[in-house]
Amino acid sequence: MSDYKKTLLLPQTSFPMKANLKQREPEMLKFWEETKAYDAMVAAGDPDDTYVLHDGPPYANGHIHMGTALNKVLKDIIVKSRNIQGQRAEYVPGWDCHGLPIEHKVEQELKKKNKELDTLTIRKICRSYAAKWLDTQRGEFKRLGVFGVWDDPYMTMKPEYEAATARELGRFMEREGVVRGKKPIYWCCDCRTALAEAEVEYEDHSSPSIYVRFPMADENFKKIADIDVSKLFIVIWTTTPWTIPDNMAVAVHPDFDYVLVQAGGSYYVMAEALLESCAGKFGWDSPEILATFKGAEIEGIKAKHPIYDRESPVVLADYVTFDTGTGCVHTAPGHGREDFETGLRYGLEIYSPMNDRGQFLPEVEFFAGLNVWEANPKVIEKLTELGNLLASEKISHSYPHCWRCKEPVIFRATTQWFIGMDENDLRKRALSAIRNDVNWVPAWGEERIYSMIENRPDWCISRQRNWGVPISALICEDCDETWFDAQWVYDICDKYAAHETGCDYWFEAPLEEIVPEGLTCPKCGGNHWKRETDILDVWFDSGTSYAAVVELRKETRFPADLYLEGSDQHRGWFHSSLLASVGTREVPPYKTVLTHGYVVDAEGRKMSKSIGNVLAPQEIIDKFGAEILRMWVAASNYQEDIRISDETLNRLVDAYRRIRNTCRYLLSNLNDFDPANKVAVADMLPLDRYALDMVVRQHDAIRKAYRNFEFHKVYHTLHNLCVVDLSAFYLDIIKDRLYVEEQNGLKRRSAQTVLWQILLMLLEDMAPVLSFTAEEGFQALPDAIKAALDQTETVFALRFQPERPELSADERARWQKLALVRSEVNKAIEPKRKDRVIGKSLDAQVTLYAEDDIRELVSTEDIDPREFFIISKLVLDDLKNAPDDAFQAEDLADLKIGVTPAPGEKCERCWRITEKLGADPASPDTCPRCAAVLKTLG
Repeated sequence: MSDYKKTLLLPQTSFPMKANLKQREPEMLKFWEETKAYDAMVAAGDPDDTYVLHDGPPYANGHIHMGTALNKVLKDIIVKSRNIQGQRAEYVPGWDCHGLPIEHKVEQELKKKNKELDTLTIRKICRSYAAKWLDTQRGEFKRLGVFGVWDDPYMTMKPEYEAATARELGRFMEREGVVRGKKPIYWCCDCRTALAEAEVEYEDHSSPSIYVRFPMADENFKKIADIDVSKLFIVIWTTTPWTIPDNMAVAVHPDFDYVLVQAGGSYYVMAEALLESCAGKFGWDSPEILATFKGAEIEGIKAKHPIYDRESPVVLADYVTFDTGTGCVHTAPGHGREDFETGLRYGLEIYSPMNDRGQFLPEVEFFAGLNVWEANPKVIEKLTELGNLLASEKISHSYPHCWRCKEPVIFRATTQWFIGMDENDLRKRALSAIRNDVNWVPAWGEERIYSMIENRPDWCISRQRNWGVPISALICEDCDETWFDAQWVYDICDKYAAHETGCDYWFEAPLEEIVPEGLTCPKCGGNHWKRETDILDVWFDSGTSYAAVVELRKETRFPADLYLEGSDQHRGWFHSSLLASVGTREVPPYKTVLTHGYVVDAEGRKMSKSIGNVLAPQEIIDKFGAEILRMWVAASNYQEDIRISDETLNRLVDAYRRIRNTCRYLLSNLNDFDPANKVAVADMLPLDRYALDMVVRQHDAIRKAYRNFEFHKVYHTLHNLCVVDLSAFYLDIIKDRLYVEEQNGLKRRSAQTVLWQILLMLLEDMAPVLSFTAEEGFQALPDAIKAALDQTETVFALRFQPERPELSADERARWQKLALVRSEVNKAIEPKRKDRVIGKSLDAQVTLYAEDDIRELVSTEDIDPREFFIISKLVLDDLKNAPDDAFQAEDLADLKIGVTPAPGEKCERCWRITEKLGADPASPDTCPRCAAVLKTLG
């Protein structure tokens, strides 16, 4: 290397930002913990401008998956971005520790050991199981770089949380919004418990489809037609043969047309619109229509059960459709919501004679002891034997399954606890809150949850399980009447809060300690009491987190600004939280609800072990680092289902490398910069002012995108800024100035002043997403820059205010056109390089053949064209003088470009070709500019 080359201001080469994320990220996690980076971030925020994102609790029952990783990173991005923009946003992570998912896992383990345990022992094991997985998940979330109050999370199994949940039930009781009664609900025979709507998943299921005739030997039918009613039947269709023993009626639509037909020596009633399709299934050849009538005309006609000696009257129901079947609906009030409501209207028995395993009781002739699935073929067999089965076939349809054991569920009428949707106008108030008080992101979430609440039944809040918050109520052993008093419930809740294991108190305490002295049953006057053993629906547990966390924790306030979960929570946590809060507080617990989609593979398929397309977060971390996973979250349109694949991740690795390298370049050119020596905006070179203005505007756009939850815009803006606006434009242009110009001269310091501000803006903009890289870049800042940041120890406490050049629209337009001309020059140079007419662009002389406006644009004192175009000589000429082989600009019709080797010799220091090499005898191998700089260096 020549002596001249040694005088270049070469970039710092020891900067530590490396690409080995897998190794460096754990070191950064340790650094954050030691320096209390989360506390510093929060402390830097405005205590009078708080932002509360309330965490929805994941289940503590297994390793995190891509969906939970996506969810936690989204929350982390929001919390960090709000803090960096000056608000105070704390993050209290939480876990759902109760309920069937955990108890089911524990039961599986106990079954392997053939153990039958009492309630308290099961609860103890469940608590230990939840605590183990909570610790595991906590470590996995922290590995993702998620900040929060990890040492003090909220847990639904903490005594104070359990007490708050039970207290919310007491508030509903105080408002007379809770009832106990017999209604049909989803029931899992395998788990032996009631299920909420949110605990049911729909999967394809094969069911027997049967057409059954009910004898209708009622003389009252003769008002329709004078026939021998001993040969008259009404025909129903069902896909649940096991419910036939529990039939109590046949429903028809009051306003639809029905027909009486003669076929095979008998008479049949069915919907006129379905006759043709049914006749084909039954093998009827040209059935004769004898009469047509409205459904309302046969209301009250007595049909007879097809198996048992009891009546099944014809009733009216407007939910009857003619989509399929016969238009006459088998009605079992003990096994369906609509059937139940019809049963109440007509005084029918709510008949559901089976135990918790779904087995028919001894009173059910022919089918006693059989479970519902075993009963299906037996019922079909019996109907065939009695001559009442007209047709049978298998159909595949969407059918409800238990979310935990994955087995099909049934509708079954049992005695349960309910929160009435129309008591105290709960439904009406919740619907009003959805429309008027909540911002739904995306907007379609509003209609989705509105329709769910508009059409949902009363909320069944009881579960026949062990692991959860018990329903604080007493039951009279003499008449089954219930008793609860609000103040008594609140006193019990205080006991939960004070007890080491919370509401274990309910199961441990002697009955006489729980039952008020002298309490008698208000219904029968008896004094024999037992405690309710049902627990609360786990959705009531998590749904009351506003009371247990948001209202009680110092880090939060009610209502929360944001709830953020997957789109399935419109019928889950968002749903139960809204009902609970509106029911007891009159207002929703959140101001904004944001939902994300599911994580799917490259083909859009749901991740499944059976398909073999499951990708675990740890796999990505082990291969690429958590930073790439975080980048994937930000780069995706999370409001839809989000695809992930190795191809996607590899593209992100490349994008990440470009962003990181931009930061490395900025840092490497600031090693001798002190903000105390910054150049005032008014004194900056025009190009530097434009660059600063350009980046400030992008910085503002990124901050706005964070506030609007548009994280894909953050990613794309940040990436384009680094790759296009900086690396390919501004940084490329000023490279010569930074390395060659006088070290402390205006030209170099002007550029460094801009680089310093760009870097700090970039670090702020990156930090919520690329947390590890932003922190690493911040820690690598030169000492003088760090010293000027007022002892800020972490990038998350950085609150930098850049200077704003405030360029006019005309100035911006001028620089944007200059950038366009530069782009065209680069296009013209590239073929010459490929053809080896020139080597580097610095070897070129460029001639712009243009109209006056372009020639004026590039000939002002604002720019040095050699620096701007990275060439050695620029010549301007009129467009009409352009030779035939001149390059025609693609986006500027009035510009043609000629590229030839520059005349002269190469300067050994800056590599520009000059015709004045050695003009200064003291520097015979340099251009005049470099010779002048060398004099300043002595």
